[in-house]
Amino acid sequence: MSRIELAPGEPLEKALRRFKKKIEREGILKQLKTRKHYEKPSEKKRRRQRASKSNKFR
Repeated sequence: MSRIELAPGEPLEKALRRFKKKIEREGILKQLKTRKHYEKPSEKKRRRQRASKSNKFR
């Protein structure tokens, strides 16, 4: 669970922005999007193979 603490006198908008950045860095949003719908094992395998191919060229 990600947490941030508000500094005294810190605007809520600024704290929310920090929270969003922290979640983005931790990869929680990406994980949430992938788990939103069921993915068959064959689709997972195909996605991983495509990702590894694109990583080889980098």
